[in-house]
Amino acid sequence: MVEGLAAAVAVVALLRSNYDTTEFVRFGSLLGLAVLQAELSRSVERLRRALCDRPHINMTSVWTFAGVLVLPQGLALALGLLIYLHLWLRVWRGMSHRPAYRVVYCAAAIVISCLASGAIVSGWHGLPVGFTGSLKIVEAAAVFTVVNAFVVALSVYLHTGARAPRALFGTGDDNLLEITTLVLGTSTALGIVHAPALVPFVLLPVLVLHRSVLVRQLEIAANIDGKTGVLNAHAWHALSERELTSAARANRKLGVLMLDLDHFKQVNDVYGHLAGDVVLKAVAKTISEHVRDYDSVGRFGGEEFVVLLPGATETDVLPVAERVRRAVMALEVEVATASGTGVVRGLSVSIGAAVYPSGGTVLERLLHVADSALYQAKNSGRNRVVSLAAA
Repeated sequence: MVEGLAAAVAVVALLRSNYDTTEFVRFGSLLGLAVLQAELSRSVERLRRALCDRPHINMTSVWTFAGVLVLPQGLALALGLLIYLHLWLRVWRGMSHRPAYRVVYCAAAIVISCLASGAIVSGWHGLPVGFTGSLKIVEAAAVFTVVNAFVVALSVYLHTGARAPRALFGTGDDNLLEITTLVLGTSTALGIVHAPALVPFVLLPVLVLHRSVLVRQLEIAANIDGKTGVLNAHAWHALSERELTSAARANRKLGVLMLDLDHFKQVNDVYGHLAGDVVLKAVAKTISEHVRDYDSVGRFGGEEFVVLLPGATETDVLPVAERVRRAVMALEVEVATASGTGVVRGLSVSIGAAVYPSGGTVLERLLHVADSALYQAKNSGRNRVVSLAAA
């Protein structure tokens, strides 16, 4: 539906518009800058795309939004389509994270976003000016962002069933990046109208921004466990130390959960170690989805996970742990085996809990108490939660 709508409006817009030489020059300038920027940052974009596991924010909005502001709708839509075609041919083609159907869908989303935001400024017959014009640009940027985010989130939801805002709309940093590209797009549009000779200099901040975002992604990737997608032990430990210091300063409580999959060796023995890795990733995702949004999940080692619960009291810890335990029990994981496809069912997890300060005033002590509670859960029949208070 999205692609059909985008194709229809693009054709209508192209056929209904009359263009003059100035508009073609602006169109060619924006397309040339977009192609040059993509060529100069090919390796950065490919690495960013490979590292990203959620809606991916690229630099195209700099050029497409500038096109919305200074071009007729037909040329603005054509600009977005040609930019995505170039990115597919030169950057994304052959990447498993960027199959062709996703590129087509994202290009369609850009077309619809350009159409919606262009409707806000279309009556100005050029770049909006004055205070009222500035408000119109802000309104157009907001419409562009909301429409694009909604269309992309819809596809993610229909494809994966994900409901978490982070999975559907990206992180706060992702959305800040999108807003920054729209600001640069506005600057580009102003340059094209009032100082065309200065427009190529926009490339420099765009390239620097792109590279700095990659550095940030690499920093995040260094803190993530490769098999499960949650924090690795070192990153979780460092984060927990900071949260514990903050809790002590503010006289707040803090909870720690230690989780261990029951009889996980049987999964590896029956289905193989590759299937075991798939199960671990599914369990990590389930834990992350059933703790609170501001809790931090880490992989402690093997089939053990840890969860930090800032501000959690003894009363708060047990419901979170029980919710996770029930979610793991309900989990069914499809895995590939030597004989075909299998489904792993009947998983369970034992959980030990500790709460600061009653369980300890330093992190190592809290982990020791939570680990002792975990072993008590194991020894008393598995698939249960034991807390310091319950012990």
